[in-house]
Amino acid sequence: MQLKAGAAADDIRFMRTHRLRRVVLPLFVGWWAIALTAQDLENIQIHGFATQGFLYSSHNNYLSMNSSAGSLAWTQGVINFNDPVTDNLRVGLQLRMYQLGQFGGPNVVVDWALGDYKVNDKLGIRAGKIKIALGLFNDFQDIDPVYLWTLLPQGMYPVENEGFDLAELGGGAYGNFHLGTRGGRLQYFVHGGSSGLDPNGGYLEQLAELGFTFPTPPSGKTYGADLRWATPARGLTVGSGVLGQALDGTGPQGAMHVPMSYTLAYYAQWDRGKLHLAGEYWRTPFNLVFTSGGVVASVLEDQREWYPMVSYDLTGKVQVGSYFSHYVNQSGDTSQPVNYSKDWVVSTRYNFNPYLYAKLEGHFLHGTGLGYYTSTNPNGLQPNSSLLAARIGFSF
Repeated sequence: MQLKAGAAADDIRFMRTHRLRRVVLPLFVGWWAIALTAQDLENIQIHGFATQGFLYSSHNNYLSMNSSAGSLAWTQGVINFNDPVTDNLRVGLQLRMYQLGQFGGPNVVVDWALGDYKVNDKLGIRAGKIKIALGLFNDFQDIDPVYLWTLLPQGMYPVENEGFDLAELGGGAYGNFHLGTRGGRLQYFVHGGSSGLDPNGGYLEQLAELGFTFPTPPSGKTYGADLRWATPARGLTVGSGVLGQALDGTGPQGAMHVPMSYTLAYYAQWDRGKLHLAGEYWRTPFNLVFTSGGVVASVLEDQREWYPMVSYDLTGKVQVGSYFSHYVNQSGDTSQPVNYSKDWVVSTRYNFNPYLYAKLEGHFLHGTGLGYYTSTNPNGLQPNSSLLAARIGFSF
């Protein structure tokens, strides 16, 4: 243990960051609304979707739902607006309401709200609450209709923490460089800003299970970059990204501090006709520091995740696929189920028409490192469990 002397300074920085978020985002949304009134409303693009999910598991309850008895407590509704103000300038926002077991609630949240100015193919600028590009799915994990899977690999894309991982309040630059017919194309994105934990999400529940509650969710600075290469090989894309995040928060039991930590991501994707292959590897080492009554406790984590994924378009209406997802906390005893999760998944999707679809997925889970909460598993956890996940959705 070591003593920590800077808790008061952390409080001040946290309060300033929270005030900035409360002021800047409403101002941006207000500016966006004013811009819309000055435009031809026929140009506004409105899209969205609504989904209803179902989980049924053996042994353990998953994602804070009473899934061992079968649960329908998974509902989501999303609507987004985009307005091409000029050929170079676009503004937009997305609103969401969701319920996932004990998470979410009746409040409507702003997933993202941004202005995007494209100078040319090589340079574009975004500002507001912008999406974070990391890996293959992060910047569109909020759009369920566009992918096959009912649940994405949870070590990288935890559904109960989607709101925190998806976006940041800040700005970024992006662009493309064409390298010729033999060089392919490079796409980049650099960004920086701040983000806070979802007040109704899973990370705060995990902290509460450690004995720390926060009237205002912890928040902190974020920044990162993503670079992907569309290779000359037909359909093959490879890339790498980094995301730095820090968190500070104070509650009745004391203060929490996560120094700037970095997620390193490597990924590849190959699309050839009806066949789609993908894989990723992420590593996130970080140090979680709790301060209470002048005493400091430190929790070290070294989280590593990877998966291979394959899917196939059987027909225009039917897709099938499978992936194996592996998560481990390398800093702990990796023989203990609490420090790992291995998930073998088989999935199918049926598109009834361009607007209505259904997904069905089987998960064979080994280990309890992801997705389980003490509040819904008061009698402890079995090391292995099977899970049936289904989702029906309507998009427009």
